[in-house]
Amino acid sequence: METIAAAPIKLSNNAITEVRRLMNEPGFESGQFLRIGVKGGGCSGLSYVLGFDKKEDDDQTYEMEGIPVIMKDAHGIYLLGMEVDYSDGLNARGFVFNNPNASSSCGCGSSFAV
Repeated sequence: METIAAAPIKLSNNAITEVRRLMNEPGFESGQFLRIGVKGGGCSGLSYVLGFDKKEDDDQTYEMEGIPVIMKDAHGIYLLGMEVDYSDGLNARGFVFNNPNASSSCGCGSSFAV
């Protein structure tokens, strides 16, 4: 039996709306999860990962407002307390990462340092 733990991150209402819109697009492969994580690289040292992916054996599974979310357990220390938002303004359109663990971030908002 799989346990679904409390998620270390949050999705804003705008992010939830956009993720659901993407999941309802024609051609979306059902059975995929929303993957949130980090990877090395980017102008500040680490970059955020956000996209749809298949679940792997070492993924933690969460559910946020009916959206299945996966994340590597080791990424939790970098993302604990983070909120993913979505902005569709004229100057900035896309997902925004509000991470209280980031000691600095770059101008593009997709990489950070801890």
